[in-house]
Amino acid sequence: MKQRLITAILSLIVFVPIVYMGSVILTTAVSLLGLIALFELFRMRKQSLLSIEGLIAGSALLLIIIPSNQGVLGTAYSSSMLFYICALLLLISTVFSKNTFNFDDAAMSILGSIYIGYGFKYFLLIRFEGLRLLLLALFIVWATDVGAYLVGRKFGKNKLAPHISPNKTIEGSLGGIFCALVISTGYYFSYPADFSFGMTALLASLISVSGQLGDLVESALKRHYDVKDSGKILPGHGGILDRFDSILFAMPVLYLLTLV
Repeated sequence: MKQRLITAILSLIVFVPIVYMGSVILTTAVSLLGLIALFELFRMRKQSLLSIEGLIAGSALLLIIIPSNQGVLGTAYSSSMLFYICALLLLISTVFSKNTFNFDDAAMSILGSIYIGYGFKYFLLIRFEGLRLLLLALFIVWATDVGAYLVGRKFGKNKLAPHISPNKTIEGSLGGIFCALVISTGYYFSYPADFSFGMTALLASLISVSGQLGDLVESALKRHYDVKDSGKILPGHGGILDRFDSILFAMPVLYLLTLV
C-alpha cells in the first residue's frame, strides 16, 4: 500500500503539470503512454513491439492519437486512410510471416490500436477544449476508484464479475458511483460548468460506470492472457494499461456526451 501511494504521488507530480501545460508537450507524453500501453498488450500475447508488425501497429496507434484535420506529413492522405493501410499491412503480414504472426495477432494489433488510440485521442481533444472539463473527468475516475476500493473492502459481499475480477463487488461499484457524485457536486459548485447540475450528476454517473467497465475489460484481458499486471513500469500499480484502463473508456464517453 505504501509503495502504491508513493508511486501515485510521484506520478501526479509529473503528470499534472504536463496536463496543465497541454500543447505539444502533452501530445508527446500521451503518445508515449499510448505506445507503452500497446507494448504491454503485445507483451501479454508474447509478441514484440520491436518487430515489423509492432512498428506498423505503433504507427497505426499514433495516427489515431495525434490530432490531424489535414493531410499527414504534408500529403493528401488522411489519418484514417493511413490507418487503414496499416491494417492491411498487418493482414498481409500473416501471409509472409511463416505463421509467426497469425490472423489473431493481426486482429488484436488492430483492435488494440483502436482501443488504446481513441481513449488517449479523446483525452487530448477534451484537454484542448479546456482544462476544467478534463479535470472533472479525472476527479470522477479517481473518486470512483477510491470509493469502490474503500466501500468494497468494508461492505462488499456480492461479487460484481467473479469470473473476471473476484475482488470487485456490487457494493464497491455503487460506492464508487456515490463518491463520483459527491466529488462532481463539490466541483460543480466550486467551478460552475456550462451545463446544469443535473447534467453534471448524469455525466458523473455515466463516466463512473464507463470507467468501471474499462477496468473490467482490462481485467478480462489479463485473465485471458493469464497475467497479473499489464506491466511493471509503475511499482505497486502495474503497467500503463493498469493505471489508465478506466480513462480509456471514460474519455470517449465524456467527449461524445458533451463536445460532439
